[in-house]
Amino acid sequence: MFGSIFYNLWGALIAFSIYFFLTLQQPLTPLRIIIGSSVVAIIVFFVMYIVRFIIAYVLFTPNADQSLADSDLEEKSSTHSDEESEETTSTSSTVEFQDESTEDIAQVVRTMLNREDEQQVNA
Repeated sequence: MFGSIFYNLWGALIAFSIYFFLTLQQPLTPLRIIIGSSVVAIIVFFVMYIVRFIIAYVLFTPNADQSLADSDLEEKSSTHSDEESEETTSTSSTVEFQDESTEDIAQVVRTMLNREDEQQVNA
């Protein structure tokens, strides 16, 4: 389910407070106000289960669609890796940083800086 039982408790607390403060100004006995507020809080507590179920149902993504999306992603990544290999062979100065880790990126930056230093010394 979406969320947790704390959402139910917050809903019950808010319902209790609203009902309590709205009926506090009416000429009812304090015991009746507290009992009525408690009943409303219990009802809202259980209604929140239905609300959470509806929210989870709306946000649910079926596994079949997800597996299709995964297979499409794998196809795109395989074609993308082929394109990347072609790009790296055609141009050596352009580097793509999309799927590399930070250590790899740092190493590439170090080698590029060393190449620039070497070029400045040679010039």
